[in-house]
Amino acid sequence: MPMKHTYKAMTDLETYELSDIDPEDISDILLKVEKSFDFKFGKNELRDVKSFGELCDIIRTKVQGENINDCTTQQAFYKLRNALVETLSIDKDSIKSETSLQELITGESRRQKISAIDKNVGFKTRTLRAKHWLTGSLLLTLIVSFLGLFLLWKIALPVFAMSIIGLKLSDKFGNEFDFKTVGELAEKISREHYKEVRRNNQTFNPNEITAKVRELFKHDLDLKESALTREATFDKPKLISNA
Repeated sequence: MPMKHTYKAMTDLETYELSDIDPEDISDILLKVEKSFDFKFGKNELRDVKSFGELCDIIRTKVQGENINDCTTQQAFYKLRNALVETLSIDKDSIKSETSLQELITGESRRQKISAIDKNVGFKTRTLRAKHWLTGSLLLTLIVSFLGLFLLWKIALPVFAMSIIGLKLSDKFGNEFDFKTVGELAEKISREHYKEVRRNNQTFNPNEITAKVRELFKHDLDLKESALTREATFDKPKLISNA
């Protein structure tokens, strides 16, 4: 059975910055780490963390379960393939790692099909998004209207509110794939739902943990692989309110 958890904002590493990255963005990733590997950081547990390597070492000690040297991404692919076969009523041999999601899941009912796939795997894959030009336009309008609040707030305020609503609706009803292939989607869910995609969620592969954490930082912060060495530091620690 898929694991169900409610996650509150994790505050321990909100006090640190990796290069010029917003501490809140780092905190958001650490929430994903907690959810993916099914553990919680203890209060003040990360207070003395100074580097990416130290963070990964702590995470490795937090992940619980039997050590098994197998591939979680491969298991994620099989879980995703089974969901696709059941939802789309197609032959599993037609689904490869390089299979295009765009060609596989077509039509106006795409969101309904993705919803059925999510139900089958037991979690939201968050596969679809709005068109980039639409979200870009809404974000630009949001920024301009926010600045306008200081000049003509009566005009800017409704535009600002409409921009926020537009972004929420575009996220809810977006129909474009955020990933090109089944393999890319399998990689995504293996790092964001590590324990849930494994055949036995009471096991883990210790050799994968650092790589999965690195993938989360790399994809969510749009960082280069070279930026995430063990020596990469959280610069200029500063305390942020935990309120």
